[in-house]
Amino acid sequence: MVTLEDVAKQAGVSLATASRVLNGSTRQVGAALRARVEQAADELGYRANIAAQTLARGASNVIGIVVHDLTDPYFAALADGAMRAAATEGLLVMVGTTHRDPEQEIAYVATLNAQRVRAVLLVGSRVADPAVTGRLRDELARYQAGGGRAACVGQDLLGVDTVAPANRQGAAELARALADLGHTRFAVLAGPPHLVTAADRCAGFVEALEELGLPAPQVIHGPFDRDGGYAAATQAGDATCVFAVNDVMAVGALAAYRERGVRVPDDVSVAGFDDIVTLRDHVPALTTVRLPLKDMGARALELALGEGDPVVVEQVAGEVVLRESVRRMT
Repeated sequence: MVTLEDVAKQAGVSLATASRVLNGSTRQVGAALRARVEQAADELGYRANIAAQTLARGASNVIGIVVHDLTDPYFAALADGAMRAAATEGLLVMVGTTHRDPEQEIAYVATLNAQRVRAVLLVGSRVADPAVTGRLRDELARYQAGGGRAACVGQDLLGVDTVAPANRQGAAELARALADLGHTRFAVLAGPPHLVTAADRCAGFVEALEELGLPAPQVIHGPFDRDGGYAAATQAGDATCVFAVNDVMAVGALAAYRERGVRVPDDVSVAGFDDIVTLRDHVPALTTVRLPLKDMGARALELALGEGDPVVVEQVAGEVVLRESVRRMT
């Protein structure tokens, strides 16, 4: 059977462009490109998929959002931003959580494709496994070949529109701000090394310290959650400042120090990353790198509903926010 991928390859265009020409999309395609696609389809004997035509015309009013962990306020805020944006468009939302299992993420995309949802939004870090990432890319390509739309929040590794937080740069700026306060001995609660977000934040922090000529920090790996931060904090040595690569890990670290009678920030300073809403009233208030999470979710959905050819990648910078969990060294 001749596939849409075959037509796109022969015509020398993207899958998205071939789909728009042959699956009845209302989005405009230039006359020259349209002619090339139609000629390739005639030469190969391609027959359009009626279900794909229905999807491309926007008959489906359902969006699928796939997140790693809905109990994590980071993902909850991103999903909330996307869902509020969907509501303004009169769209319904299905939400699935992978519990950080990349195989489950691939399975969700396949299921949503079978259910002919209008768009799929993937929210969360990629893993440092090219084979897994490649399989997810392939699954997304099959979905898009049928007229579906996709976008993600995370790293630009999937070939779809992406809202990409500047994790490495944000962590580097935080390191420089903490060094300006006189800190020289650091520990990094680094999360799992195979998670790209955690690895990028750790690398940005470590590289900035190296550029400043400061000693290399103690790097402690562990789960990317509250309990991971708790356990990692108990292993930190004589650091005067501890950086957790997300706020939820920082919460665990603060709990560990509180239970051991270690005062924050008098005995040790603590910083996180994300600026999740649930920590705004925490005592002491947490120093962190703020990301506009709800806005990021809304923008990702907007990209998923847009043209998508060429692929759009938008970098989102973080903002260092110094609060009471970090003190100036004297």
